[in-house]
Amino acid sequence: MAVVRNLMLALGAASVAIAGNDDKLKSCLQYALTDSGRVAFAGDPFYQAADVNRYNLNIPVTPAAVTFPTSSQQVAAVVKCAADNGYHVQAKSGGHSYANYCLGGTDGAVVVDLKNLQQFSMDSKTWHATIGSGTLLGDVTRKLHDAGARAMSHGTCPQVGSGGHFTIGGLGPTSRQFGAALDHIVEAEVVLANSSIVRASETENQDVFWAIKGAASGFGIVTEFTVRTEPEPGTAVKYEYTLKIGSTEERASLFKQWQAYISNPKLTRKLASTLTLLEDTLIITGTFFGTEEEYEALDIGSQFPGTNGSAIVIQDWLGLVGNWAEEAALELGGGIAANFYAKSNAWTPKNLMNNETIDKLFEYIDSADKGTLIWFLLFDFQGGYTNDIPSDATAYAHRDVLLWLQSYTINLLGSVSQTQVDFLEHVNELITPDDYPYAAYPGYVDPLMPNGAEAYWGSNLPRLQQIKEQIDPQNVFRNPQSPLPATN
Repeated sequence: MAVVRNLMLALGAASVAIAGNDDKLKSCLQYALTDSGRVAFAGDPFYQAADVNRYNLNIPVTPAAVTFPTSSQQVAAVVKCAADNGYHVQAKSGGHSYANYCLGGTDGAVVVDLKNLQQFSMDSKTWHATIGSGTLLGDVTRKLHDAGARAMSHGTCPQVGSGGHFTIGGLGPTSRQFGAALDHIVEAEVVLANSSIVRASETENQDVFWAIKGAASGFGIVTEFTVRTEPEPGTAVKYEYTLKIGSTEERASLFKQWQAYISNPKLTRKLASTLTLLEDTLIITGTFFGTEEEYEALDIGSQFPGTNGSAIVIQDWLGLVGNWAEEAALELGGGIAANFYAKSNAWTPKNLMNNETIDKLFEYIDSADKGTLIWFLLFDFQGGYTNDIPSDATAYAHRDVLLWLQSYTINLLGSVSQTQVDFLEHVNELITPDDYPYAAYPGYVDPLMPNGAEAYWGSNLPRLQQIKEQIDPQNVFRNPQSPLPATN
């Protein structure tokens, strides 16, 4: 089965745009953005490189138009132009969708690039910050620091946009202590499919608020967030333990020890940890949010015999975040576009991999044709605060997950091969529990995954479909795996 070829054909096919309405769309958008916004249409000079800016070069997507509004009112006007002329809409705040879903996922979408929406303010009484959804995470960190040494949970890649990240989950090193990024949202300004601008919170437009906290791309465009913040963490210890060129058995044994260590329910929430598996190398990295003495009392090194370990103490919060950004750049290219394919998987404390499964995983990895040397598996330790919240409290459903896997295969010379796809698919088949619903992280988009909506939103999907029917019955906001309106 030529999965990659079929994916290209499916995503390269023209979809929603009504041919006769092209001129009407152009005229409407040009009128809507006459003040200070900008719009680029397919066929314009430099349109593809400068305006579309695909993140995953393996998936070609050509939007009908890319718009650059400067206000919520302009966003609403763009949505109205698109909906009135039969086009679907997707927002882009950073460009890191693994399947280019921020560009609509198929040809013919109207893209709302939010990069101009970078307003910021801080209420020094409540320590609630107001953040424009086009603000990149690196700028969020700096602005919160400058406004009173405040912080919030989010990922480590500074080029990711807050609009998508905050509304899809937003996991990061402090999530075990403070929750995901979406758990910080207390209010949001949202443009709906009917082009109205509403405020959404626990007391106003509650269904909209619930849906955007985990599935916003299918329900509206968030233009502004109000978020709770925390005091910046103080001293932290960055640690790393590496096993190079170890045998299959040695690396499998180390993985078992790490999984047993992080699955201890009494383990402090101050500890973040990631296990990265590369060609012939296994690396355990993380951060302990505490003093060097507290870190040494954990005696982490004794948990992972045979590794080369190191630890550094960092007193400066911005320095620590910068260190995370450097690691993200090494792992994911720092936002540089490439040809790649990615998948995700999850485990709860009830269905962690047993020793036999772990052995099979490492035996397969060491014997399989991977199609490339540039591949890696990232196992991210979660739990803590994120497990405290009921699964139906927000659209983000995976509250019981203890361990997330991101798996990647990259081709720097051209399109991802079928061999590369087959390798990742088989890795995930080997380690997926048979008796538990498949769970995928909505931010790690996998366009080849069947029944994506069920995997991304689990038991919350029926409610999402009901809300979709109420606020977007014409399915204006959509990508190939977003929730559909309810049919009953």
